Amino acid sequence: MSDVHAFLGAAVLAANLVAGVWGGVAWVRREPSVSFWYLLRVAQVVVVVQVLIGFLLLAGGRRAPGSLHFLYGVAPLVVALVSEAMRVGAAQRELAEVGDVDALERHEQALLARRVVRREMGIMSVGALLIVTLALRAAGTGGGLL
Repeated sequence: MSDVHAFLGAAVLAANLVAGVWGGVAWVRREPSVSFWYLLRVAQVVVVVQVLIGFLLLAGGRRAPGSLHFLYGVAPLVVALVSEAMRVGAAQRELAEVGDVDALERHEQALLARRVVRREMGIMSVGALLIVTLALRAAGTGGGLL
């Protein structure tokens, strides 16, 4: 199972790097990206599976090689959850500023939707890139990639 954990560690890095960069580029270009959300969800699933495997290893008596490995290993899951909460909050604030969305013209509603999606993409891209840095630290403290 340790080999699976190591493989998933590399997958966490790769998936979040791709999602973070993809979303960041789309955010800079001001172009909402449907593909970004699929990449992000795959990256998030890999993080959850990685953390679960880590917990199974701990439950089976395996100890993390470095004292900080556990902290850096769980932190990406926390970042993913906090990023989701921030994303929802940002969308709610954007909608609250408008008031009655139904009163807007169709074109204004579309512009509002683009603003919400772009803001959400920015938040989630930063979260994915933060996960990359934490996963690199987890690998470094666990005797992995670094």
